[in-house]
Amino acid sequence: MKHIFKKYEFASQEVAETRIAALPSDDEGNPTHRHTVVKLGYLWTTTPEYDEEGNISIEGVQSDKYSVDVLWNVAEITSVDAEAVLDEDDMVVTPAETSIAYPYGWASKEIEVEGNGVHTFAGWSFS
Repeated sequence: MKHIFKKYEFASQEVAETRIAALPSDDEGNPTHRHTVVKLGYLWTTTPEYDEEGNISIEGVQSDKYSVDVLWNVAEITSVDAEAVLDEDDMVVTPAETSIAYPYGWASKEIEVEGNGVHTFAGWSFS
């Protein structure tokens, strides 16, 4: 099973939750897709610093964007644009043409980060 690892930032948690909820699910809201979604939340752009007693010595700053990582299941987001052409022996003459289409509202929120950022999926490297 092939996967694609992407990182996203949304204007708010509510927008992110709406996009996540729009992924395929059953009548009770349980996911029926095989994508792995990790809600990272509002990440620190400046990490707070603490003194020896655990008191904040330098205030941190959080991003105003809500971060989400997704490990997309390629089979579920791939469309066949043109079927493969086979000869009389069922050998491929022209392979199928496919394209990947991310669900509505995801592609425009994709971001690039240096390295893996604050999160990665086991066995996956973002960069």
